[in-house]
Amino acid sequence: MEKMNKLFATFLVVLLGMSCSPKVQLDIVEPEKPFADKPKNIVFLIGDGMGLTQMSAFMYANGNKAIVEKFPIVGFQKTQSANNLVTDSAGAATAMACGEKTHNSAIGVDIDTMPCKTILETFEERGLATGLVATASIVHATPAAFIAHVDLRNFYESIAEDFLETEIDYFVGGGEKYFSDRKNDKKDLIRTLKDKGYYVTEYSPTSRDFDREKIAWFTAQAEPTAFGAGRTYLPGATYFGMKFLDMKSENGFFMMVEGSQIDWACHYNDQRMFLEEMTDFNRAVAKALDFASKDKETLVIVTGDHECGGMAINEGTMFGKVNLEFTTNGHTGTMVPVYAYGPGAELFSGIYENTAIH
Repeated sequence: MEKMNKLFATFLVVLLGMSCSPKVQLDIVEPEKPFADKPKNIVFLIGDGMGLTQMSAFMYANGNKAIVEKFPIVGFQKTQSANNLVTDSAGAATAMACGEKTHNSAIGVDIDTMPCKTILETFEERGLATGLVATASIVHATPAAFIAHVDLRNFYESIAEDFLETEIDYFVGGGEKYFSDRKNDKKDLIRTLKDKGYYVTEYSPTSRDFDREKIAWFTAQAEPTAFGAGRTYLPGATYFGMKFLDMKSENGFFMMVEGSQIDWACHYNDQRMFLEEMTDFNRAVAKALDFASKDKETLVIVTGDHECGGMAINEGTMFGKVNLEFTTNGHTGTMVPVYAYGPGAELFSGIYENTAIH
């Protein structure tokens, strides 16, 4: 029997052209006692460009299993921005971070371009530890919308400066050059970060770094490479971040984690890259869910900011092979699923505007 199983697994590898054994483990420990009445910690994971079809395609390619099957609550969010049925990442992330619709390309500002207070800033004021993790540059649209306030998403140097206006405890992503090699003002924001108590590193922190005051982990000068080209830090950065932030504050923590390059793969209409990026993101989701199932005071929310590519699943099997088609290389206006686990999860059922997530 074991030999037959191995032969079958080999057959699946040939079908897909990549390993088809389940890439995301589902052995999450169920809580031994009920969850707390209210969450102490919140881990908010965003798969950029990840709609329902993206999650379905990943599930079929992953042996008909997906980590979100462990989430008891599922809802749907409407993603349109204030001025467009089809949102971009900036408008969508600002809606979720601030609770206000804004125009496409806006970061942390309302429709009148006035700064709006983000979830991260609110939680900092309440004494929670905070963090951001992304597989793009840390000044890219989605992470930026939780910490910065600019009219246009491509004002990367201005966004970097806004990081110094907060007390964020932990951030991970590319874009170091916007802090160290600034074209407009020549400021050395790396030095400023260090003066503010940050441990600035290009390498993965270890357990020896739990006693650091704050951590800025830059994973690339500009944009990190794709998962298929060797980028592997997202699950580890997610796990380390939860442990690190949990030690920073007795009041709890908030951390946003973005699987940024799911969106890029769908813009490229690249099926292989898409499945690789979804695998990486779902491994990070598994880390968060495992932490929450043991901690019992952590709410985990998983969603996308919008759908990208107009993806359709046309052919394949439920055992590892999918044949995907794309209708566009841009975003679409379809609703996006929201998965919730932990104390407070029941609030995320139903259909609602993306601003309701705030």
